[in-house]
Amino acid sequence: MIICKSETELGFMREAGRIVAETHRLMAKSIEPGITTGELDQIADKYIRSQGALPSFKDYNGFPYSICASVNEELVHGFPGKRKLNEGDIISIDIGAEFRGFHGDSAWTYPIGTISDEAKRLLEVTEGSLFAGLALVKPDVRLFTVSHAIQQYIENAGFSVVREYVGHGIGSSLHEEPQIPNYGTPDRGPRLKPGMVLAIEPMVNIGKRYVRTLEDNWTVVTVDGSLCAHFEHTVAVTPDGMEILTKLDD
Repeated sequence: MIICKSETELGFMREAGRIVAETHRLMAKSIEPGITTGELDQIADKYIRSQGALPSFKDYNGFPYSICASVNEELVHGFPGKRKLNEGDIISIDIGAEFRGFHGDSAWTYPIGTISDEAKRLLEVTEGSLFAGLALVKPDVRLFTVSHAIQQYIENAGFSVVREYVGHGIGSSLHEEPQIPNYGTPDRGPRLKPGMVLAIEPMVNIGKRYVRTLEDNWTVVTVDGSLCAHFEHTVAVTPDGMEILTKLDD
């Protein structure tokens, strides 16, 4: 069942989204060669709590950290720790915040210093695919029309769409219906309605689409060791389109 949110609930989700967006802005300022992923986790945790919210990921299904920090060939669910970021790396940081029982969720992939042209293009295409999908979010559009637009944008650029992990509905639970694949047949799936809130999140590999999970049972990496990227926004369907909840006005 897809849950449509009330205006009061959307208000809480806007606040959760603001906190997530501000935490991302703090991450962007903090990322530099030499910083550890564990230090980024501590910075994010402290800020989220300072805003009267809780880190959504901390202890979620046993996940032990407040952010996911996935470097280079790591796609999602990477553990923060002692790893230092190096010039030329890329890092995908996924952040969730819970405010008054409702969640916001956003991921962004950041360059560390100067990165290769190939990595730069990967980031540009993955971010572009997110906004290609978001551009179609409005009432009465079928969900997989959005999925198809994301897939076409990525594959037309020569990259691969990861199929094992998908976006999701979000609200009082971090993961709700519907599941939102980044591939699909247009004009299929549930029709979007005002009040639905969706976490749309393309995950893209430079190489083949296949991924595997490491022995920690969380960290997902590309099978061929190629670079990968992950971009995500939480958006609400409005009567005349959509509203990005995890984006700052400035």
